Amino acid sequence: MSENKVLRNQLSVVVPVRNEQDNVASLIAEIDAALKSVIPHEIVYVDDGSTDATYETLKALQKQYTQLRVIRHEKSCGQSTAVRTGVKFAKYDWVATLDGDGQNDPADIPKLLAALSEGVELVGGNRRASRRDTWIKRMSSVIANTVRSKMLRDDTPDTGCGLKLFNRAAFLDLPYFDHMHRFLPALIKRRGGKIVSVAVSHRNREHGKSNYGTIDRLLVGIVDLFGVSWLQRRAKIPQIIEDKVA
Repeated sequence: MSENKVLRNQLSVVVPVRNEQDNVASLIAEIDAALKSVIPHEIVYVDDGSTDATYETLKALQKQYTQLRVIRHEKSCGQSTAVRTGVKFAKYDWVATLDGDGQNDPADIPKLLAALSEGVELVGGNRRASRRDTWIKRMSSVIANTVRSKMLRDDTPDTGCGLKLFNRAAFLDLPYFDHMHRFLPALIKRRGGKIVSVAVSHRNREHGKSNYGTIDRLLVGIVDLFGVSWLQRRAKIPQIIEDKVA
């Protein structure tokens, strides 16, 4: 059976959030509307140690959305760890992720599904033509993507986009470290998987503010960049010859 046919049986949507009490209801409604006639799905929210009413709001929404699952970190562990927690708890073989602030449009998820083909393990969203952010975020993103692309050659114009679709087993096979979600294309390519990028929309944040600082991400990303480059240089991809039973 082809990967596309396997995928179209079901999909897990993982959304990491921290202090997004005013965004969760509208985003869950959008996810459900975008997918209910496309593919059976579950929605896995990971509350990364919120100090507002995010968790209580999510629990109340479970009465309306039976496919909504809620997992909670007692203390904030960061976005990468929240994503990994969600993927570990996901029930299905393919996972879509998006940011919990509402800037990613769930209506773009079917575009990622349509881009899957044999051997593809990651489909990443590309916001470069539609980015809606402050000038410092846009500038830091351009610089980071340019440097990263030249160092890692990961065939991806926008690794910072939270909207991604990937194979669950492939993700869990990757080396884990904080901020790893920003290097998924390079890590997937390192293990021999194919990568596809799809143009997606990007929206203004309507409520709240970013919970993961731009400058912090940029500084930590420089350290991680050299670490991922080190991993790439030491990667070995075996060519498997299957022992067929006569």
